[in-house]
Amino acid sequence: MQDNKIFKYIDEVLKNMPTSWLNLTTHRLDIYDEKLAKTGFLKQFKSLFDTNNSEAFALNELPTAYDYIRLGHPLSCILEWTIAKLNNQKSENVISFSSQTVPILAILRKNLLENKKTQINYINELPAFFDADILRNVYGYNFEIHKVENATDITSFDGSTIFISEQEKITNFSSTKNIDFCIHTYTALGSILLVNGAKNEHYISDIQHVRRRETIAMTPVNALAALKSLVTATVIIHPENNFKTNKISVLNSIKQINGTTTKPLVGSSGLSIQYAIIMGLIHDALEKHPGKAIKIIVPPNCYGGTNDQARRVAACLEMVEVVDLPVDGDNNMVQSIDTVLTKIAKEDSVPYIIAEIPTNPRVEVPDLIKLQEVLSKERTTTSGAIAIAPVFILDQTFCPNVHFLGENAILSSIRSISYASGSKFPSGGQCTAGYCVGNIKTESLMQKIDLHLRLCDNEATDLQIEILAKQLPSMNQRIEDAYKNTRAFVNFIIDTLPTAKINFVSEELAAQGFTPSVFSLDLPTKGTTDEEKEMYKRALNLKLINLMITEIPNESKFCVSYGQLKGCYWTIPATSTQGTTKEGDKDYIVRASLSPKLDLDRHKQVFLSFVKSM
Repeated sequence: MQDNKIFKYIDEVLKNMPTSWLNLTTHRLDIYDEKLAKTGFLKQFKSLFDTNNSEAFALNELPTAYDYIRLGHPLSCILEWTIAKLNNQKSENVISFSSQTVPILAILRKNLLENKKTQINYINELPAFFDADILRNVYGYNFEIHKVENATDITSFDGSTIFISEQEKITNFSSTKNIDFCIHTYTALGSILLVNGAKNEHYISDIQHVRRRETIAMTPVNALAALKSLVTATVIIHPENNFKTNKISVLNSIKQINGTTTKPLVGSSGLSIQYAIIMGLIHDALEKHPGKAIKIIVPPNCYGGTNDQARRVAACLEMVEVVDLPVDGDNNMVQSIDTVLTKIAKEDSVPYIIAEIPTNPRVEVPDLIKLQEVLSKERTTTSGAIAIAPVFILDQTFCPNVHFLGENAILSSIRSISYASGSKFPSGGQCTAGYCVGNIKTESLMQKIDLHLRLCDNEATDLQIEILAKQLPSMNQRIEDAYKNTRAFVNFIIDTLPTAKINFVSEELAAQGFTPSVFSLDLPTKGTTDEEKEMYKRALNLKLINLMITEIPNESKFCVSYGQLKGCYWTIPATSTQGTTKEGDKDYIVRASLSPKLDLDRHKQVFLSFVKSM
């Protein structure tokens, strides 16, 4: 009886849900409380359920579930809540993934750090891309594998017990006392994990963090398909699409945009791609340089996901260490790279450098000729042997149109890999997929990266590929148009508020092809002490952003977006993209990004009124 009530209510919700639940990738930070991620949304959703209110207006008024759909979204939350309710579990005990293998990896990672054994039980077959040898030898995970006929065959085990079964529709979970974690996998949808029992609830935050950093939640369209299967008790329906044609189009577009010939790789998000890059390079180093330390060189104030993910990998593997690379402000990227590489060469270690060009949020571009020279320099170990050459991993999300890797390009002679977040310009903010491409010197490395992208089941979904196929051909034109708007707005701010410090590319860099549509703004401040000045500036940051989103609600948005099809987006990096960055490295400044389509005159008017109110 209770199940029927749930099914009927969810069916009505799906009929009346806001269209944004399916097509938004980012949400407003001013109406989002990170401490209440998912729980704030579900608390109010449960109130609607209790009163049987599924009206469109009520659903539209629900608070933001997550600030970014890579982490989760309304439909994934409702799917998890519904499954938990049907299985008499807490909603936080159910976690959906776009990947079939990452929930397994999340449990293995936790148990590696706790020095705990894991037993993996499965019916019929494990996911085809599950490679036990690589997970043991590269990731360092320790586990046993058992094939069983059904869940009741699983016996007690001194450690964690995982039970995996492939499903064609959304069904109830097996929750026998000997199962700690039950995972249902679904072709083309991903997987749903049930954390069973109070004794395992301390795993939940760690599993959620894996979903946050190494993969993505089940996508909105796939969560919708899962919910429809659940309420109708029917096999999951997979929509028809031209995947092969779309994939060819996407790969050709990426090659053309980057001026490269090697095969690109497309993942479910920028961090999914980055994780495959790091694990692929580590795999390569273990084979070619056994016993040698691996150094991941990362700017300490770069995007929080990049920084956090690198440190999470290092925490699991004894031979891997993160090395800071100061790049912004008073620090020179080229000099920092030279210093760090010289030290690592003396240690005879394997150097992998991750850097953003332009940098985020200061939008700085290093001297590229000197960068090429310092990366190409032959260094020696303390014994006089030739040191291992670095691999340069370039995050060029801000300027994905610049040619770094092709024939005769600035990084063509150095082992270099470029990647970009697809939720920005590549898709115009319509999906989270990301991609990477290497130059001809990295063909063998790209094969390793491809292997780990597939092992983690983190390849882009069919719909993500379809969106990229539609949006990539117009990307370079959108970048050009957005840059023109941004340059005009920056020039207006310089004239209107000359005491502010603006970080943006120079006209000379723009002429070289660096045409980002994002800039950072360090507002003038007041006060007698450093603390007073900092507090005044932080309050002023929020005053500006709140004025913009209040006066221009249809275009200005308080979120971390960049490269969207329309509008203007504002954020404070220290409280958004740098969330996991060390406090001393955070930037409490305003970052703004403009799109190809917005009312520029209106934005100028509102900014002028802000200046007059200071």
